[in-house]
Order: sequence, then C-alpha cells, then structure tokens
Amino acid sequence: MNAISASAVAWVRNERLTPEDDDWEAVVSEIVLDPSLPAECLDGLEAFSHVEVIYHFHLVGEEQIISGTRRPRENSAWPQVGIFAQRARLRPNRLGVSVARLLRREGRSLFVRGLDALDGTPVLDLKPVMAEFLPRGEVRQPDWSHALMENYWERNG
Repeated sequence: MNAISASAVAWVRNERLTPEDDDWEAVVSEIVLDPSLPAECLDGLEAFSHVEVIYHFHLVGEEQIISGTRRPRENSAWPQVGIFAQRARLRPNRLGVSVARLLRREGRSLFVRGLDALDGTPVLDLKPVMAEFLPRGEVRQPDWSHALMENYWERNG
C-alpha cells in the first residue's frame, strides 16, 4: 500500500490541550492559514455557515493505533466494533473530519465553533459545507452511538 503524504494548510489554535470526549460546542477555535498559502485561498468561504475541516490526529503515536476492533470509549456496555465503525482518533490513518460553524474570517484566520481538534492540530484541508453534499435520505446509526454522542457537543449538567 502506498502512503499518502499531505501537508498542513492551516493550524488549529484553541484552549483544548488534551483529548477530551465531550463539550466541544463550547470550544471556539482559530484556524490559522499556513504562511505558504496566500490569504485569498479563503476568499468567499465566509459566505458559508459551516466549514468541513480535515485534520491530523498528530498526538496519536504509532503504538496507540488500533486497526481491529474495540469498544468505543472502552465502555463495556457498548459492542466491540471495528475502528472504521467509529470515529475514534486511534485510527490507522489518524485523520479527523469535523463540521464546524464558521463564525467569521479575519485575514488569514477563520474562527469556528465546535471543531473537535486540539490546539496545534495540523489542518489538511478545508471545504465549505453545502446542503447538496449532506446525506440524501434517512441517516441510520446504532443505539450505542447515540449514547456515545449524548454530551459530545454540550455537557448536560
């Protein structure tokens, strides 16, 4: 298998320094464009309400990667499922994908809410969220995944 090499196009700046599973909606992040790219590559993005961010789980070491199955969040109440049936950071390619609300653009920076990435995370790509690219038809998922996501965006209590 050939390795795919990707360079960071931007970097995440926020207050989250360690991996935490919940309350990501409270996080406002600045996505700072890499100096090698011109600021105009962001032109027009501020017209969209959301941005899709593809990033690298740069703090996950090779020894942490899971290529088989595991219980999400190591919760014994949830089934053992393959790493590609969950969104865990311990995946073989260490890629994360998140949709964040775009608050504003300031020059070479985007300010977003709800990006589940840590301070210093390399951003590999940015894409506007368009309704036509959202899922068509019903979205199906198992019950355990709803329980897992219960507090992911906002803490309840």
